[in-house]
Amino acid sequence: MTNAEEPGRSDEIIDAEIVPTGPVPGAVPDPDYSDSGVPTFDFVRDKIENRITTAIGSQELAEASAEGQSVDEMMRKRDEAAKKRLEEIRKSMGS
Repeated sequence: MTNAEEPGRSDEIIDAEIVPTGPVPGAVPDPDYSDSGVPTFDFVRDKIENRITTAIGSQELAEASAEGQSVDEMMRKRDEAAKKRLEEIRKSMGS
């Protein structure tokens, strides 16, 4: 089978013009940074607010779970034991 016999192929020459390429546009500057690379106040504030929101959400989820509640109970018991022990030490030093 020759090229002329293959479906979709043609030996016909197509004349096309060459389009000159223009200058490549520069990269779009990041709106969250100044030209010198310093982050904007809004960008920094948004980042801080996102971190705070994530921390608060994580805390709320931890407290709502059964595992989180058991950890809270263990911490409460540990704090009570530490207070009792500190009180014993203070009494022994005062006697």
